[in-house]
Amino acid sequence: MSEPQPAFRVFLRMQIHPGMENDFEKTWYQVGATVTEHPANLGQWLAKSQEEEGVYYITSDWTDEPRFREFETSDGHLAHRTKLHPFRSGGTMTTMHVVYAITGAGATA
Repeated sequence: MSEPQPAFRVFLRMQIHPGMENDFEKTWYQVGATVTEHPANLGQWLAKSQEEEGVYYITSDWTDEPRFREFETSDGHLAHRTKLHPFRSGGTMTTMHVVYAITGAGATA
């Protein structure tokens, strides 16, 4: 087990309009640099639900909450959101602090 990592995690659940899933995925990937190029971003992931049609989960990790909030109000993030908004029919955001990070054996293989 590793020592606690000082990270702030943002977890988004996005419902995408039917038939727009492929275009959403491509657009998310194309504008992803807007997030990952911010110096406080530790990484981000897009996952597609296996149980719910048109539902995606976006996870992004940040060095801390104030730096995430700085990004959240930036012009770059506004442009990012503007490109993704036409695909959304709904969604939620949850924020959290990572308490522990345990790397699995498969990650080092």
